[in-house]
Formats: sequence, structure tokens, C-alpha cells
Amino acid sequence: MFRRLLSFEEAQEVLRRSFSPRPVGVEQVPLPEAHDRVLAEEILAPMDVPPFHRSTVDGYALKSADTFGAKENRPISLRFCGRVRVGETPKVTVQRGTAAETATGAPLPRGADAVVMLEYVVRKDDIILVHRPVSKGENVMKAGSDISEGEAVLKEGLSLTPSKVGVLAALGLTEVKVYRRPVVAIVSTGTEIVEPGKPLPPGKVYDINAHSLSAAVLECGGEPVNLGIVPDEKGRLRGVLRRALNLADAVVTSGGVSVGPDDVIPEVLRELGKPGVVINGVALKPGKPTTIGVIEGKPVFSLPGHPTSSLMVFRLFVRPVLCRMAGRKEEAPPTVRAVASARMFPARGRRTFITVNLTRDEKGKLLASPVPPGLSGAITTLAKADGFVEIPESRQFVDAGEEVTVHLFRPLSR
Repeated sequence: MFRRLLSFEEAQEVLRRSFSPRPVGVEQVPLPEAHDRVLAEEILAPMDVPPFHRSTVDGYALKSADTFGAKENRPISLRFCGRVRVGETPKVTVQRGTAAETATGAPLPRGADAVVMLEYVVRKDDIILVHRPVSKGENVMKAGSDISEGEAVLKEGLSLTPSKVGVLAALGLTEVKVYRRPVVAIVSTGTEIVEPGKPLPPGKVYDINAHSLSAAVLECGGEPVNLGIVPDEKGRLRGVLRRALNLADAVVTSGGVSVGPDDVIPEVLRELGKPGVVINGVALKPGKPTTIGVIEGKPVFSLPGHPTSSLMVFRLFVRPVLCRMAGRKEEAPPTVRAVASARMFPARGRRTFITVNLTRDEKGKLLASPVPPGLSGAITTLAKADGFVEIPESRQFVDAGEEVTVHLFRPLSR
């Protein structure tokens, strides 16, 4: 049987004392591989962006003072002095009384301080008739107006979105320092599970956890390594877990942590190194048999075999640790306030997490309806849910009509 179950807060505190997650390393990656990586350095701009004054419209570059007084019915007459194309260094200089044809994105020629749009100009041979005045700097993007040389453009710890990768490209960078992804070994235990794609004998089920947990690791910024299915035999488990600890920064197992005769994970963890098992049972529902060890400085999270319990415990205990190991700032899940559509009962003496669907009533009020749990191994409990309601150990129930906080699994669609 389990020793005294730790409360949720006690388990979190024990984990904090036993393992202090920090980034596992830094590496340089080429820009095409930088998306969704976490910056390990502050980016200072090595140049101005744009690096030159450029036109933001198709039109004519000129001296703004030459257009003062221009009207629709009384245009100002200027002389055509040349053309500036995109991607070329201007070969013309704008003098008083002259204008140069320019295109959107083209460099501003020497002497010009504004661009008049093509719509307000009539050209007759080498004569330019300007029907609207422009002010100094109008229709011009100045050098450094987007990014100035030496400016701190991106902060360390930012996740590189497509737009941020674009900023790096605008600075002419070809590679960037990012935090290394923590390697996470995934191990499924049990004689009843079979790898998807293989024939399914009677009494067997396909291995859900290896694949759902691998996806969850990717979501945290980690790199999952699936070591396959291991039967509940101490010798085999010991060998696989040693291999997992040698190749990975963290290990996640599922199954083999309850109180049955085949649930030998805690015993094996105690044999692998110090300090060994630090958590063996938490007053949670789902997730009571959760076991966590630290072996020679590496965390081992042994989760329940039931898919719904496994993913929920991953979210509560594993995700925050892996995010910090990946250099990510782990953000609290978004929440919404809703009204319980039915009475919700927690497990006696345990912190209970009840999955719910969200709907709106005829008045637009958000309703939280418990997802029927079905059988203990059902994965659809989480797949169908929008989020969960956390009920403290001290509560006997949450009554229908009571306002609750729903922690969302994903942003709520309109």
C-alpha cells in the first residue's frame, strides 16, 4: 500500500526541494530551424532597418519645399531628372525644381526629402506637374525607423514565432543561439499494451500513453524519445530505465505505479540511484498513484497507466519542470468563469480535477458540464473536454448553479 499520501501542495514542495529545473544547455541553430525555439541570448541590432531612407509609395522623389502651394487646378511644374529602381543605388541627385521617378521600396535619392504619390502627378515628357503639396518626410520610411543599430530587438527567453524569425532575417542573421531541447525518454509498462500498427490480440489494448505523452513533451519544447513497451519485470525495467537515464535529461513512464503485484516501478527506482523515490502517492483524483524520483540529478516521472490520469498528472507536475528545462516561461493556462450545470462531487480527502465541456445557455451565460468519465482507461474524457475545474479537498461538492473557474486546455473559440 501507499505510505501517507502527500497533499497536492506538499508534493509540489517536495518536487521543488528535490529538483531545481534549469535549461539543459545552449546550441547554435540555422535560421530555418529556429521557429518555436527559445532564445538563449539578447539580440542587439547590428544595423539599421531599413538601412536607407526608402519610398513607401510609387511616385516622385523631390524637395518638399518645391511643392508648397500646389493645387488641383494650379499644379507646380518640376523637371524630370531620372529614375530610381528597387534594389539599386540611386544614380541621380534631386536638385531644386527637379523630381525623380521612384518605386515603393526604392532608396530615396540624394537631395530628396519627400515623395509625392503617382496619383497626384501628371508627367508630360520631362515636365512633372504636381497637383498636391507634400511635407518633409511624407511617404518616406527613414533609415533605422523600424530598428536602430544597437537596439535590443529580442530578449533572451522569448519563443521564436514566425514574425520574430523574420526580425532575425531582417538583421541579416543566419543562425542564432537557443536553449537546447531537453531529451525526454518515454517508457510504457505493462503486458497488456501493444504498439499501434501491430495486430491486437484478445485482451490487449493499443499503447496510448507513449504517443499522447510524446506530443505533450513536444508541446513543452522537449524532444521525446519513445523507448517502447516494457513488461512489468524488475530486471527488464531496471535495464530500460538505466538506458533512459543515460540518454535523456528526464524520464517519463506510465503504468506500474499502483499497488498491484506487477506495480514495481517505485521499487526499481529506489535501486537505480540517489535520492531515489521522493514522491510515492499524491492525494489527487485522478493521479493518486503518481510517483516521482530523482536519480543522480535527473527527474523520473512515473505516471498512472490510465490515459486520462496520465495526461492530467503530466499537466500538473511534468509540464512546469520540462518548460523550465527548455528555457521556456511556463504560463498558467487561461481561465474563464462559468456556472456549473450540475452538482460536482470530489473524491473524499483528495484534490479533484473534474473535466468539463463549455456551452452557452439561451442568455449567453457560460455553462460548465462535467464530462462523463466512462471507464477508467478512457482517453476521450480529455479529448472531449474544454478544461477542468479544481475542487479542494475541503469541499464536499460544487452545487449546480455555482460559479466556478475553468482552467482551459486550449483557447476558447467564439
